[in-house]
Amino acid sequence: MSALEIDSINDEKLFSVCTLVTNLEEYSQMRDSFYAAGFNEKNSEFIYIDNSAHNKYDGYSGVNRFLEVAQGKYIIICHQDVLLKFDGIDILNQRINEIEKLDPSWGLLGNAGYKDFNRVALRITDPYGDSRNYGPFPSKVVSLDENFIIAKKSANLAISHDMSGFHLYGTDMCILASILGYSAYVIDFHLYHKSGGTCGSNFYGVKKNLIEKYRRALSAKYVRTPCTNLFLSNCRFLNYLLNKKIMYSLKKRYDYLYAKFF
Repeated sequence: MSALEIDSINDEKLFSVCTLVTNLEEYSQMRDSFYAAGFNEKNSEFIYIDNSAHNKYDGYSGVNRFLEVAQGKYIIICHQDVLLKFDGIDILNQRINEIEKLDPSWGLLGNAGYKDFNRVALRITDPYGDSRNYGPFPSKVVSLDENFIIAKKSANLAISHDMSGFHLYGTDMCILASILGYSAYVIDFHLYHKSGGTCGSNFYGVKKNLIEKYRRALSAKYVRTPCTNLFLSNCRFLNYLLNKKIMYSLKKRYDYLYAKFF
């Protein structure tokens, strides 16, 4: 049996519901709750990666695979221990229509994330409490929890190929979506998550790798193209100074001398 299982695939589907599965019985309960909430063969496809015997895909490679093969207009990436006990497909469609009017450049939606360093946005029932509600909604965020994320298919999003593990891929998705010009929001969509989330022994390794990845990716740098030169950084003054023509000439001479003598 293939690691990737796809039911009822059709390019006319509204939703693709994608899940990494380690417990097939729990996944079956999750899918039953989606059916009870209005998701069915006419409007949705269900795609899962069977990691029940061993991890054939991790969070990063698995989500990238989902984003590649899913045909629904909206791609739901969720945990196997999520249950739609409260809001259903009609509410979700309403929330998507609201955000589409507010910000057509949205790329990601979720039920938990941070707006900035101190302000959380959250709509969930989990072991930490019933009907936890921290709005207002929708709230634009810089990160999303992985328990429930919706990606807009037309945004053609992806996550880092040079990352691995089962943590922080929601944050990675938000960062890359922002770089591509798309926004992320927490919406008022209430569901039940059985787990409160755990860091685990591998969490801090993934965190370290993510920090290092973006240190490299976002570092200030000169870029030479076939038609021009660029200095890129997050400092407006350095961008002004180092993009002057004389600085390009100095950079070229420095690199030439360094290569010749060192």
